[in-house]
Amino acid sequence: MSNRDGKRDSGNPKRWAGLLRLVVAALLGVLLFQYWQSGQDVVNLPYSRFEELLEEGKVEGLVVTEDTIRGELSEPVEGKSRFVTNQVDPALAEVLRAHGVEYSKEPESPLLEILLSWFLPLVLIIAFWMFLSRRMAGMGAPGAGLMSVGKSRAKVYVEPDTGVTFRDVAGVDEAKQELEEVVAFLKDPKSYGRLGARMPRGILLVGPPGTGKTLLARAVAGEAAVPFFSISGSEFVELFVGVGAARVRDLFDQARQQAPCIIFIDELDALGRSRNAGPFSGGMDEKEQTLNQLLAELDGFDSSTGIVLLAATNRPEILDAALLRAGRFDRQVLVDRPDRIGRAAILKVHAKAVLLGSDVDLEAIAALTPGFTGADLANLINEAALVATRRGADSVNEVDFTAAIERIVAGLEKKNRLLNPREREIVAYHEMGHALVALMCTRCDRVHKVSIIPRGIGALGYTLRRPTEDRYLMTREELEEKMAVLLGGRAAEKLVFDHYSTGAADDLAKATDIARSMVTRYAMEPELGHVSYESESAAFLQGPGAALRPRNYSDETAREIDTAVRALIQRSFDTALRILEQSRAVLEQGARELLENETLGEAELEKLYQAAESVRASVSDEAG
Repeated sequence: MSNRDGKRDSGNPKRWAGLLRLVVAALLGVLLFQYWQSGQDVVNLPYSRFEELLEEGKVEGLVVTEDTIRGELSEPVEGKSRFVTNQVDPALAEVLRAHGVEYSKEPESPLLEILLSWFLPLVLIIAFWMFLSRRMAGMGAPGAGLMSVGKSRAKVYVEPDTGVTFRDVAGVDEAKQELEEVVAFLKDPKSYGRLGARMPRGILLVGPPGTGKTLLARAVAGEAAVPFFSISGSEFVELFVGVGAARVRDLFDQARQQAPCIIFIDELDALGRSRNAGPFSGGMDEKEQTLNQLLAELDGFDSSTGIVLLAATNRPEILDAALLRAGRFDRQVLVDRPDRIGRAAILKVHAKAVLLGSDVDLEAIAALTPGFTGADLANLINEAALVATRRGADSVNEVDFTAAIERIVAGLEKKNRLLNPREREIVAYHEMGHALVALMCTRCDRVHKVSIIPRGIGALGYTLRRPTEDRYLMTREELEEKMAVLLGGRAAEKLVFDHYSTGAADDLAKATDIARSMVTRYAMEPELGHVSYESESAAFLQGPGAALRPRNYSDETAREIDTAVRALIQRSFDTALRILEQSRAVLEQGARELLENETLGEAELEKLYQAAESVRASVSDEAG
């Protein structure tokens, strides 16, 4: 548990102060016992005096131990009728008596004996118990203990500690506008509800990983300047049964004490997974108890008290339906991947931390990064800065961003992965096949760079294409051309070498996915009708029981689907092969340049494009 300043209590001084007080109290108790014992009606006699009284018959009722003798006197000595003395060695006593010497044995102080006999073991047991409880509850974290296992582990921040406001969030304007209402409610809940409106009890941020859901939640806390409880859904589930429900109760109790405040639960799917999400999901009593307690807390707390519950997930389809009903998480805010304008805005935010060169155009970089999330773009800025640092530059230039994009998209260059001449030639024709088909297709993205330098885990070369704009819809013709580009490398190998290699494995997998989606999801095959045979959300639920999921169509329909998929792929392959046959000379020229330079940029590719256009024009004239 952190304090209000967001800092952990180093060493937990309260606990050690309590232990110190316990030790001091025990020592005082021992001293008081000694003082009380010494003040009783008991006289401490020398042993020689005890022998004299014994001979005089003044000793009654002895209690003999190994070291001491206790008893009562018939006549008081020094006003006391009870005595105690320490035994002396009989041989020594006889010698001393013969010489007329008074003798006795000095009693040992029982304080050290008491400390060593029971107090020191008690201290060791307490220390071992504290060590063991901290290991079990928090793996040695300060403030953790066996009795605090049911306490919430939420970290508490206030506005200075979040350090994030809406000015630091870009590219998600719609989501930011939705959450501005939360800030207005937290700052002035009475005036905000003057017309009878109430704030939603729970707001669920939904979107792919890295789009800024956690950043948005922290920005809300930073704008409202209220305590911010942050916890992950997985931290509610523990080894002991019932701990998760106890932590949920403790979290909401703490929030009520510090209202107005914000509770943020990250990765809600770890806590709120549907209770019948799969055929082999089992009982999972602990998770169900935790989820039931969360549902009860959502029903029990009043949003007018100033508590706002935010949660984030990238898998909303597996959340329990009871969690998403009205009155609980009754508002869902989509935090999607940013468009081109949003990417440019995000790049401007992150670029403030680096020194950019004069040739850097963030708008052009945003156009090169379709599908990138906010986290990807932040990583891109950092990678570009690292590239510029390695080459000893004074600023981050456009070439650094290009290298960073290639590093993220295609992987790290493997310059020590040496290919033999035969393999280099096959890879060169393969990549040039991709590039040439993309250049000749009118609906395809323009090719930005072609390289035969191995990258990543298994890529022996790559073709980087640059989209001209963000696309949200694609037609059948565009998908077929996309498959033709994917199969262009395999078609080039067939045309030039009359064989197939393993280098097209990834291309075949991607083309097959596109073709199967066209048939089963987009109903682009007329023979199969306007029917959707598979749903997009099925991919999120792939798991141990996914293979046993019942099929919603017959074996005959499955055979027709397989036939249609093969036909689409074959048609795209024939298209790529025809384009390369018509531009065989351009293919040979491009492969030679690629073998010589290893990388071709936009300027070299533009010359190949002009040559391919001349071939296309001549073919059209002959056909006419």
